[in-house]
Amino acid sequence: MNVMITIMDVLPEKQKEVLQTLLSLIQPSGKDKGCLNYGIFCDIEDKNVFNLISEWETRQNIDHHMRSDSFSVLLGTKSLLREPMKIQIFSVSDSEGIEVVNSVRKK
Repeated sequence: MNVMITIMDVLPEKQKEVLQTLLSLIQPSGKDKGCLNYGIFCDIEDKNVFNLISEWETRQNIDHHMRSDSFSVLLGTKSLLREPMKIQIFSVSDSEGIEVVNSVRKK
């Protein structure tokens, strides 16, 4: 699995415009081949900071997504940001869930 995190620090006066743009991208991006999950989150300390987190089956799926029209729209918001967009891509070789938490908490 691969995870892509995009952090956007939006100009306060453009917050609603960017949010509407991001919401319009959920449907198309979530349907891209290999997309397992696609979410938009607002920073609880600064409502002008958005985090987009998407999970993908393969790195090739992310590359395909980065060439898509919807990703071009996302990149087109750069003039509405206080700082340049930050993008991180992680390759996850293993993941664990709540069962690990439950196991660790048993004494």
